[in-house]
Amino acid sequence: MRLPELRVMGVDPGLTRCGLGAVVGRAGAPLTLVKVGVARTPAGDEIGARLAAIETEIERWLDEVRPDAVAVERVFSQSNLRTVMGTAQASAVAILCAARRGLPVALHTPSEVKAAITGYGNADKAQVGTMVTRLLRLDAMPKPADAADALALAICHIWRGGTQNRLAQALARARPAPAPAKGTAP
Repeated sequence: MRLPELRVMGVDPGLTRCGLGAVVGRAGAPLTLVKVGVARTPAGDEIGARLAAIETEIERWLDEVRPDAVAVERVFSQSNLRTVMGTAQASAVAILCAARRGLPVALHTPSEVKAAITGYGNADKAQVGTMVTRLLRLDAMPKPADAADALALAICHIWRGGTQNRLAQALARARPAPAPAKGTAP
């Protein structure tokens, strides 16, 4: 049985630059770029305005790309608390936008994405960008790195998350239905 293609929008969250990328494909088959870009907000703007601008851009992308799922980079602890807070806030906006539409959201760690794309969980940004360029058969590496990272998230989810989601769905279908609670009508 051939697996269906999955259209995934990847989000590399950030307040100044939020990488966005969409890829369509399935595990074991060539992948296709749908769209890539970056949502930018000025560092001097008020936080609420910045988050609203990111929300507007993500909503526009969801309308245009119409993904089956959204893959967001899982926020990890960084030494700079301001950076991690902004990343977490932008991540929450992406998750909320997808949830409003009933889209499945997957969180992938940076090392998980790097391992999926390059085979090495400590790969640098240049290695990830090079592999994204090769996997999508692009003429040039997506710039800035946030855009390439968003595509890497989408690819990782197609290869890993898509399979995991299908396995979970198959297991759920195989489980017997729960028995009705005592004292309730069947």
